[in-house]
Amino acid sequence: MACYISSNHNRFYTALETEFGATATVTEQHRIPAIRMAIKNEQHTVRRRDKTGSRSRMVVPTGGRDQTEFRLETYLTNWANTSAEPPCGPLFRAALGAPPLFDSNKVIASINGRSLTMGGPHGMQVGQALSLGSELRFVQHIVNSTTVQLNAPFSISPSPGAPLNPTITYGPATQLPSVSLFDYWSPATAVQRLLSGAAVNFLKIKINGDFHEVEFHGEARRLIDSASFNAGVGSVAQFPAEPNVGEIAYQIVPGHLGQVWMGSTSSRFYTLTDAEVSIKNNIDMRRREFGFDGPRCLSAGEREVGIRFRLLEQDDDATKGLYAAARNREPISVMLQLGELPGQLCAIYLPTVVPEVPEFDDRNPRLEWAFGLSQASGTVDDEIRIAFA
Repeated sequence: MACYISSNHNRFYTALETEFGATATVTEQHRIPAIRMAIKNEQHTVRRRDKTGSRSRMVVPTGGRDQTEFRLETYLTNWANTSAEPPCGPLFRAALGAPPLFDSNKVIASINGRSLTMGGPHGMQVGQALSLGSELRFVQHIVNSTTVQLNAPFSISPSPGAPLNPTITYGPATQLPSVSLFDYWSPATAVQRLLSGAAVNFLKIKINGDFHEVEFHGEARRLIDSASFNAGVGSVAQFPAEPNVGEIAYQIVPGHLGQVWMGSTSSRFYTLTDAEVSIKNNIDMRRREFGFDGPRCLSAGEREVGIRFRLLEQDDDATKGLYAAARNREPISVMLQLGELPGQLCAIYLPTVVPEVPEFDDRNPRLEWAFGLSQASGTVDDEIRIAFA
């Protein structure tokens, strides 16, 4: 019997579910690094109003509607195994929706500015990522079967035949999948928990801290634990045992390294001091209908994608162009590359953003512009892409 349970003896796993609320099977490959996972479970009860002749509160019948919310916090980490998704890949897919697009084994024939020609048919889609050396870019336009136009130019000019790095790109879709989240502790006799039918309603990526931080918020179908488990709950006959516990090897991407490209003509900025990208899915878990004791499915509403950012003002044309775009309500594109080493690259691409008019912050020795939550828009599921390389 343990005297205390150490809060550091904690391991997390996640996997996509084939059916909402049906607990996924996880292996040691599904383990994810994380800072913490907060789970709030409560049963909605109402107050009885019948007169009892006393001041005592009467018992409320059991069987009220159940609600479980969660928040998972983690750091942006490297993508070591390029033949599989990154560790938190299932959570990014739960937040965005579409199956990821893998790309590998391509070589460059030529580069001319933002035009890139490959040594064979590329088979790529608009919004898919390409990586060369220590940089990530996105396909803005398909020119022909071998040539694409990038959202921003690469800073290097490679020789013909130079290989491109493997990439994986996550994009939005109308339907969202659910995931199972597992929360295991040591010793094995401690209370173990899992969330089935977890839906990511809110994704937040914080840029330029000590480390880049990622948060996933949402609601789950149910909270299941090893102490009160009943057979059949979550579509499992017994509480799932933890996979073999081994070393988890990963590297954290430094929070101050990367690139910023913004503007109607996509200029590189070196003056960004802080940024935060967010996605809100406005999910309805269908738990208010008669006959249901908790969520029965997830229904995503209108997607809200936005970015807040701060930068130091300069008197160059690119910086003044941002202010003019904000005043005139003109769209710009935004791309944030996080990291500067192959295998530790992540990029967020917002093709169409209308920046808010910035607040002039003169509290510090250098004048800063603080752009409030600026909304990204799209046509059909194309307002954001998140890629790793």
